[in-house]
Amino acid sequence: MLPLISGFVLSVLLGYVLIPKLRELRIGQHIREEVQAHKKKAGTPTMGGIFFILAIIIARGAVSLVEGGRPAKEEFLILGLTLAYGFIGFIDDFRQIRLGRSLGLRAREKMALQLLFAAVFMYFFADRGSYVIFPFSGRALHLGILYPVLGILLIVGTANGMNFTDGLDGLAAGVATAGLGAYAFIASGYARVTNRPELLGLTALALVSAGALLGFLVYNYNPAKVFMGDTGSLALGGLLAGYAIVTRTELILPFIAIVQLIEVVSVILQVFAFQVFGKRIFRMTPIHHHFELLGWNEKKIVHLFWWVALAGAILGIAAMAYV
Repeated sequence: MLPLISGFVLSVLLGYVLIPKLRELRIGQHIREEVQAHKKKAGTPTMGGIFFILAIIIARGAVSLVEGGRPAKEEFLILGLTLAYGFIGFIDDFRQIRLGRSLGLRAREKMALQLLFAAVFMYFFADRGSYVIFPFSGRALHLGILYPVLGILLIVGTANGMNFTDGLDGLAAGVATAGLGAYAFIASGYARVTNRPELLGLTALALVSAGALLGFLVYNYNPAKVFMGDTGSLALGGLLAGYAIVTRTELILPFIAIVQLIEVVSVILQVFAFQVFGKRIFRMTPIHHHFELLGWNEKKIVHLFWWVALAGAILGIAAMAYV
């Protein structure tokens, strides 16, 4: 429990210190005009992802010192991917604030950076088997040169799915917490089946991260006192995708990240339907905004999506053939 508690406590403390600073610096969120109910949230401090990312790094280091042992290289790679995607989000948030608009980096700039960092991450796995494991059955499919392509697409897709999900108070943080809880179990099983006890540090990292997000939720739950911004959402996408690749659960991630997948698919379907048929399927996407425009209470939508995320996390754990 030490990793979970340390991540939570440190995140709460950092939030207590940094949120007033963000407010003083007028680092506030710009709101999409289409969602009238969100206009009252304009000016709420954003870039809160900074303090839970810091909490993850500091708390994981502290736990490592207390419990002893050297973290495996895979742990550093996951943290590196998390920081890299958090950096992209930071630039995006900074531009939004400086320019006073709801869009920061241009789409092609953001995508280029995401592809670059994803490719660098996959480079470190070039010397291991290029196969994926099917959920439940445990059967393997060798992809050869297509494996790094799958990995890159998985990372970019998960990061953007997490970004789409971050649209309601507490939604993204709660959904990501469920996923990290699943990876705490999965990492433990992976360390055992590979006979690499040093990989148990991945379980500690997942618990620290989940704790840090629970601490963030103290301030982000409705009515939110701070938003994570792209700094936080892209970092969380990188974190979850990193776990999927390291633990060879690339095909299980769609269960664990079911909410993010639904959000992405809703956007794709909306664009496709409008381009081809000239009609929209949903009132607005990502799909959580559709429910808002139907008149659903924000907390009701968030709680529903949390339950869906929890169900997906449990299904993801059950899908691990090697546990």
